[in-house]
Amino acid sequence: MDRLTAVERALRAAAPYGLLDVVADALRQHYSAVDVQLRMADYGVRSLQAVGADAGIAGEAVDAGAAGEALAAAPAAEPVLIHDSPQGRAFGAADPVVVPDLASGTVTVHIAVSVRGDRVGVLSVTLPESACEGELLPELTYLSEALGHEIMVAERDTDLYLLARRASRLTLAAEMQWQLLPGRSCRRPEFALGAHLEPAYAIFGDNFDWSSSADHLTLTVTNGMGEGIDAALLSNLAVNAVRNARRAGLGLADQAFLADQAVFAQYRGAAYVSMLLMRFALETGRVEVVEAGSPRVWRMREGKVEPLGFDAQLPLGMFEDTGFVAEYADVRPGDRLLIASDGVYDTSSKAGERYGEAALVRSLAANRLLPAAQVPRAILRELSEYRGVTPLDDDALVLCLDWYGREDGAGGAATRDGLP
Repeated sequence: MDRLTAVERALRAAAPYGLLDVVADALRQHYSAVDVQLRMADYGVRSLQAVGADAGIAGEAVDAGAAGEALAAAPAAEPVLIHDSPQGRAFGAADPVVVPDLASGTVTVHIAVSVRGDRVGVLSVTLPESACEGELLPELTYLSEALGHEIMVAERDTDLYLLARRASRLTLAAEMQWQLLPGRSCRRPEFALGAHLEPAYAIFGDNFDWSSSADHLTLTVTNGMGEGIDAALLSNLAVNAVRNARRAGLGLADQAFLADQAVFAQYRGAAYVSMLLMRFALETGRVEVVEAGSPRVWRMREGKVEPLGFDAQLPLGMFEDTGFVAEYADVRPGDRLLIASDGVYDTSSKAGERYGEAALVRSLAANRLLPAAQVPRAILRELSEYRGVTPLDDDALVLCLDWYGREDGAGGAATRDGLP
């Protein structure tokens, strides 16, 4: 059995809370590693938080059965900033970041941990310089991806990795909203997308959701009403109603109709939700759209940014038995779509000036070279600088989609520039 297979098997056999200890022991045994650390990106994607503790592998490896106690007893490792650290560079880079230490004769390799394109953290492996040869980097990259998938499965049975994502305490409403989200990014050969919400630790009512099949990508962006628990409950009802209708095989207009009925039945028009629903045909780039309220779409095509205008239909839940009509548009390989909630447009500067559409268009153009997964955070960082110390009084949500199309589809071949 080769060393790559041995480490992967050890990962699969590990207890949910013991992944780090087991992978550290296996990396020491098969790769001569002297230290291993795992850090998870926090909800705001500003820092990388150590999982459990500073669980290096000096000395004897911790038995997987006692991993939870060992992690709880070990001293906590300091978080590192994503925008000012080698780990942070690895989190956003296409390739591992290698940092040599001439004094100790070791090399530390920082590798992004991802789950189907969604980057969740960084694995840092320190090895003797003599061990850095052959297929080391591709093998460590493969193992970090395997670790990412095991973390995703383990989160069903342990809070360890979710706790590591918290730089501060979440409000209950934020907890409810984050558990509702599908992830921060997703990638397939036909598209790459990323999305982010601010304020990360005290979300009001905005939400995004996506689902892909062999033939379609479905996106929804929700602009919730209210704040706190009331907003979270309203968004949870609307999003799950749409999911229920989608999983029943209904079309986009019927999904909106049934979600509208569910919200109205519960609130009788006293609360409602704006929602943008989009379904992309992966083969052709044909897009079906229902715009039930305020979320707006911008398209960048060949460097030109312009809004995609759709009929603004009533928000979900305002009136009983509201009918919805789907509209259609097309995307081409190379197109970039951006969706932003009201909280982005309405953010005010210290002087009281509204951020508005013009500033968003400039930001979209300025960040055109970034992959889709990084665009939402880049725009929201600029929004943070714009408002200064003034706290957000509404959610600010940004979703970015890069469309590549299928090589055998009507759009022809496409260039892929997303992160691996």
